[in-house]
Amino acid sequence: MSKLARFAWGLLAYDLAVVAWGAFVRASGSGAGCGRHWPMCNGEIVPRAPRIETLIELSHRLSSGVAFVLTVVLLVWALRAYPAGHRVRRGAGVSTALMAAEALIGAGLVLFELVAHDASMKRALSMALHLGNTFLLLAATAVTAWWASGGAAMKLRGQRAVVAVLALPLGGMLAVGASGAVTALGDTLFPAHSLAAGLVQDFAPGAHLFVRLRAIHPVLAVATAAAIVVTTGLVRVLRPTRAVRLLSRAAGALAVAQVAAGLLDVVTRAPVALQLVHLLLADLVWIALVLTGVAALGEEESTTTAAPTPTATATPTSTPT
Repeated sequence: MSKLARFAWGLLAYDLAVVAWGAFVRASGSGAGCGRHWPMCNGEIVPRAPRIETLIELSHRLSSGVAFVLTVVLLVWALRAYPAGHRVRRGAGVSTALMAAEALIGAGLVLFELVAHDASMKRALSMALHLGNTFLLLAATAVTAWWASGGAAMKLRGQRAVVAVLALPLGGMLAVGASGAVTALGDTLFPAHSLAAGLVQDFAPGAHLFVRLRAIHPVLAVATAAAIVVTTGLVRVLRPTRAVRLLSRAAGALAVAQVAAGLLDVVTRAPVALQLVHLLLADLVWIALVLTGVAALGEEESTTTAAPTPTATATPTSTPT
């Protein structure tokens, strides 16, 4: 594996950590820790006598900034190491564009005060948009790392069956992820001290949409997990290769684990630590599912065409940190 490939996989792991920390910012109610200021914090570059909420929000901004810089490094490295038009270049470019969009969405949440205790529909829509962009960013970074590791380019022609089979669980993951983001927000804004109290809240007349989703989201999650298990089995039949077998089985196992974590989340009334585990599992299911599709759609080419080797003169002598 090249240094660039290892760097890309490391960036993906770091992005997952940043996403988890962002969820902690929301769960701890620290989203307004820097006030209505961006990129500065409470109108200052380094806030004086900060509160704990300010430190949490500021640390998330700093970690997100590092992620942005590392993604730009990946793009520059790919442009130097691979020829024009190469898939690794395109993947790194898409990752950088999505990282920029992630920063803009985060800035919008702060500037429009869609943080802390805001329970408006605008916040719900922004959370769904944020989640969707995060999923796409993780997918682009994972695919870039896969290609940099020698994975073949995707070929859609003549593979309609594989595309059709994978479209359902991928779309389902986006829908479940969006509903899960809003559900987690509801757990933060409308906490219940027991399972019985939570059920009363969920089905009470006039209950807030964020609360009602607590009853709907688990059903969607179970249905999507079942779809993932079935469709990944079909993909293994259509493309019985080693990479597809490993990735598809990982996606199915992670989907089952994620549902189990979600049910435990419901029973225990969503403690913050379990919310983070639940989110991390959802991200891993999504990544495994995306890579299953990329491996399945690229296997035919990979049996006949070797992956291009980065030019020796363009490869940096050390891995950026």
